[in-house]
Amino acid sequence: MFKLLKNFTTKDWVYLSISVVLIIMQVWLEMKMPGYTRELAIIVGNKTATMEQVFENGGLMLACALGSLMLSVICTILIAKIASSLSMNIRTKLFTKINSFSNYEINKFSTASLVTRTTNDVMQVQNFTAMGIQLLFKAPILAIWSIYEISSSDIRWTTSLIVCVAIILLVICLLVAVCLPKFKKIQKLTDDLNKVTRESVEGVRVVRAFNAEDYQENKFEKVNQEVTKTNLFTSKMMGILMPVMTLVMNVLSLMIYWIGALKINELLEQGLTMAVAYQQAQVIGDIYAFSQYAMRVIMAFMMLVMLFIMLPRVTVSSKRINEVLETQPKIMDGNGVLSQENNGEVEFKNVYFSYDDKTNKEKTLTNINFKVKKGEVLAIIGSTGSAKSTLVNLIPRFYDASQGEVLVDGVNVKDYNQLQLHNKISWASQKAIMFKGTIIDNVTYGSEIVDKEKAEKALEIAQANFVKEKKEGLYSQVAQGGTNLSGGQKQRLSIARAIYKDSEIMIFDDCFSALDYKTDMLVRKSIKENLNDKTIIIVAQRIGTIKDADNILVLDAGKIVGQGKHEELLKNCPLYKEIAMSQLSKEEL
Repeated sequence: MFKLLKNFTTKDWVYLSISVVLIIMQVWLEMKMPGYTRELAIIVGNKTATMEQVFENGGLMLACALGSLMLSVICTILIAKIASSLSMNIRTKLFTKINSFSNYEINKFSTASLVTRTTNDVMQVQNFTAMGIQLLFKAPILAIWSIYEISSSDIRWTTSLIVCVAIILLVICLLVAVCLPKFKKIQKLTDDLNKVTRESVEGVRVVRAFNAEDYQENKFEKVNQEVTKTNLFTSKMMGILMPVMTLVMNVLSLMIYWIGALKINELLEQGLTMAVAYQQAQVIGDIYAFSQYAMRVIMAFMMLVMLFIMLPRVTVSSKRINEVLETQPKIMDGNGVLSQENNGEVEFKNVYFSYDDKTNKEKTLTNINFKVKKGEVLAIIGSTGSAKSTLVNLIPRFYDASQGEVLVDGVNVKDYNQLQLHNKISWASQKAIMFKGTIIDNVTYGSEIVDKEKAEKALEIAQANFVKEKKEGLYSQVAQGGTNLSGGQKQRLSIARAIYKDSEIMIFDDCFSALDYKTDMLVRKSIKENLNDKTIIIVAQRIGTIKDADNILVLDAGKIVGQGKHEELLKNCPLYKEIAMSQLSKEEL
């Protein structure tokens, strides 16, 4: 939790300093009230009180109460601002940090866990800050001040108070020790709950198509029951504190009155004189005053109890937040390239890659060597799971090669800073990702300047004719995830987005799969006519999509088993011929 304090701004520290001063003043006003009660009891006990004295003491008590109330309200407002500012700063840093993560870090934490850490965990910290700052400063000051006032009078009252405080502390320590592991478990279970919910919502069409509603509900119910069970356990354990506090508070009150009665009896044994009567009135005043001090001690420990109830969970949340903030992305910027021609040349030299970077045993890619020059079209084909997408993921550094070099324009991609590298590459992903907004927002995504004519040209090349048919055209709304578009429409918008970026290297990662054969052919023809000065890399499953490429790589289990043009591969590569024969007739080939 203390590591998160560095997210306080200068303004927050100023507000915190003011809040601490206000809390001290608030406690001072509260601690004045038992003294006035004591004076009033002594005056009444001596039967010398006048209405003027009663009103004077009562007025001072009322002034202290109102002053404490006003200070409390101001303090609460300031601390609420501190808590809101802190949560905003943490969320901003988390979002920025997550955006800097490579696929390694995303896979390490999981999407569901990162969402939970950015929302639920930050909310835990915010709530603790909003309540905890007041409790953290007020409770110790109130307790120490009250104990000092009581201990300066009678050793028996002091002993009773120490025993009661020791019991409360013992119970708190035991409960925190029991509940802390459960609080850790709750946050992990919250991750699982988010994961199951997200999975069900995203896959709702499949769930309904397979009548698997009951199956998904059972999965959700299992996790939900575990979360509920763990929450109930911690709530029951922490629920023990309040009855213990109430019992201790009542016992302490009885002890104060009992010890006070003993003191009065001791005075009466001396005989009833004016001096004894005055001392008796003082004892009665002490009883009233020390009862209030005792209640303040108990109230201080009740505040600490609330703090301890929140502390274990916020400790876990803080640790989870710091895990994200302290994680260094595996893929870091290079030193940058000062001057570089925009040729668009891509070359792989003896490239090996493994997802398991620690053992590096299972190679996903093995000894990959090829070169594609400006204006050429490179196609990559292979059976499912042959690492086609993994190969092209190494070019924009979504992953880094385990061995060997990936060169762009003759420079190792690790030497570029990521902004430079990504400016050289346009990307149409295997899964067409759409963002909530308009069609033109999605096509021009990431561009500082929106060029309507350029967007229309990109859509034309991508054969996205359906956009013109829509009533609002380019400004038609796209739902989150593109749920109001078909698979083919999303793919064509994804292709248009890559074309609009107009980089010298264009990667189309199996983004023609949802297109019919005619549209596929038209898109490729249009790309060839309009983008003949670009370096184009196409990952595809269809022979028809890639047979006209300048160079075709055939992958099998992460290895290149064939390389060349369509006609050469039909003669020299059995795997390519097998794939081709499974899709096209001899006459078509």
